[in-house]
Amino acid sequence: MASRPTLRDKLGTILTRIGPTRNNYKITPGLYAVGSPGPESPVLVTGNYKLSFDNLRFQLDSLDAWLLVADTRGINVWCAAGKGTFSTEEILYSIAQCRLQEVVKHRILILPQLGATGVAAFQVKKECGFKVLFGPVRAKDLPTFLANNNQADESMRSVTFSLEERAVLIPVELYLLMQPLAILIPASLLFSGIGPTIFSAAAAWTRGLHLIGATLMGIGCGTILVPLILPWLPGRQFWVKGLLPGLAGGSACWGISSGSMNTLEGLALLLWITTLSSYLAMNFTGATPFTSPTGVEHEMRRGIPIQAIATAVSLLLWLIAPFIY
Repeated sequence: MASRPTLRDKLGTILTRIGPTRNNYKITPGLYAVGSPGPESPVLVTGNYKLSFDNLRFQLDSLDAWLLVADTRGINVWCAAGKGTFSTEEILYSIAQCRLQEVVKHRILILPQLGATGVAAFQVKKECGFKVLFGPVRAKDLPTFLANNNQADESMRSVTFSLEERAVLIPVELYLLMQPLAILIPASLLFSGIGPTIFSAAAAWTRGLHLIGATLMGIGCGTILVPLILPWLPGRQFWVKGLLPGLAGGSACWGISSGSMNTLEGLALLLWITTLSSYLAMNFTGATPFTSPTGVEHEMRRGIPIQAIATAVSLLLWLIAPFIY
């Protein structure tokens, strides 16, 4: 197995980061060799999401190692551990299927630290005799970890969410919004044309463009601005963090269009942009070390009802505005 990316690997990574192959980018589970491993070579465990697999093997250039790939249904290790597909049972099954005890003489498995929530190390040891060691958070630290006799320092154990790590999530979030936008754009034109004359094509166009522009502003605030300035946004829950960028974007949109909109329309768009930004900001909560799975559920139970009410109010204001002014 090559430890350097090919053009096909690079293209696959780009398409996955953007979004088209995100849900079906996986490899066949099993035992893979990097370099020329022997019976004493380390065994590194990962999932069969190809992006995770590639990230691991490309950090092992000039090393000899076995890669035990568990079937995580094409999901990355961190998410799979939370969903129960990177689990004690799956690790035991993978060991048995690959007859790993016949391939290596030692009895040590090195698992990614972010998979620890799904695997009971003592149970693996009890059932098959392999001792589980949890390696560093990032694959790039594995060569140093292995050279230091499988010892990790504090930096290797620290989970980060840097600007680069946040920015890389933006393209796929934008891609996932393409299908909803295909519905929202014609719906915006339709709702915007409703008025005292029942329906006005001119109003549908002029008001519709304002509403579509506000929707794009809300998407930009929640999907682009929030992750980029995340550490400086107030609040801990992401639906709260998304409010300030949305409010700023909504105010800017109202200010730019104030000469062509009445007060109710301005309020409607301000509320819509703020709500949309808040809602989209929640998409990042599962990609951060800030919250646990139960924390995500708690946040959604608090944020979504408020967002639903705000959306209904903004839509009502937008619909009644032509009848009042």
